[in-house]
Amino acid sequence: MKAVILRDLGGPEQYRIEDVDIPSLGEDEVLVRIRAAAFNRRDIFIRKGEYPGIRLPAIPGADGAGEIAAVGKGVKDLAIGDKVVINPALNWGNDERIYTKDFSIVGVPTNGTFAEYINVPRENVFPKPEHLSWEEAAALPLGGLTAYRALLTKGKVKKGEAVLIPGIGGGVATFLLQMAVALGANVFVTSSSEEKIQKAISLGASGGVNYKEPNWEKQLRKWMPEGADLCIDSVGGGNFVKLLNIAKHGSRIVTFGATAGPVPQLVMPKIFLKQMDVIGTTMGSPAEFQSMLSFYDEHKIKPVIDSVFSIEEIREAQLRIEKGVNFGKVVVIMPWHEL
Repeated sequence: MKAVILRDLGGPEQYRIEDVDIPSLGEDEVLVRIRAAAFNRRDIFIRKGEYPGIRLPAIPGADGAGEIAAVGKGVKDLAIGDKVVINPALNWGNDERIYTKDFSIVGVPTNGTFAEYINVPRENVFPKPEHLSWEEAAALPLGGLTAYRALLTKGKVKKGEAVLIPGIGGGVATFLLQMAVALGANVFVTSSSEEKIQKAISLGASGGVNYKEPNWEKQLRKWMPEGADLCIDSVGGGNFVKLLNIAKHGSRIVTFGATAGPVPQLVMPKIFLKQMDVIGTTMGSPAEFQSMLSFYDEHKIKPVIDSVFSIEEIREAQLRIEKGVNFGKVVVIMPWHEL
């Protein structure tokens, strides 16, 4: 089969398409014929060597959807041709609160979805929502799962609450926006791009501010006089302190990333005097993955797709994410399989 192989760390040119063996199946595994896959920032971090647990050579890619091509001897409830979405969270375990020490994510150190075929445990494939195309289904897994856990399980969002999503444009942020709007929250966003703010408003956001403008947080306070009930942040950095200023007394901040780096000069009284909860989260459990798929199916939501590339254009696809120009997910399709 053909697959994208990462043998050395470095720039986009390190992603190379090669011919490799189709993976063999374990007793409780399935072989999925990938129709479409999608990028996450994680794939960029891995290629640059900025992610833990990297072992090379490997096939990257965590997001994917396709058809069952073969099943292991122990798999009795799936048939060849079944349309599935891959849950990239491996070995979560039985505790919904936290994953096990054996937890990992599809696509380094295990082989990933940027390939014609992938073998995964039976428990990691779920029926593809019928209203989604292959590209839309492939866009959903990692980001959708992360957003669902952050917004509902950890953030416990409620109808009518003021929700702040900093850094709108990336995959998880757009999923957060879609889910929060569907639940009746009043969503506000930040971005350095006026175009992205307007796109967010077209998806249901109540407003947005450019964080490069001076005193941007004061504009948000005009829209949220009592402050934000819930903020879900993946940015970190210096602006995190401003999120504390915007936060309502008794509110929640859920954090799952720090693309802008560490938070400097965190003033603890801003947290404890406001009786705030600052909550960490990562990925999600199999039950949450199923709930996320059901949520998108129930509300007939379609993931926001920024662009679609052939897998043979994978070097160009990466650049949209590295430059931060994407709004929604960057998807790659397999020209070897008719969509």
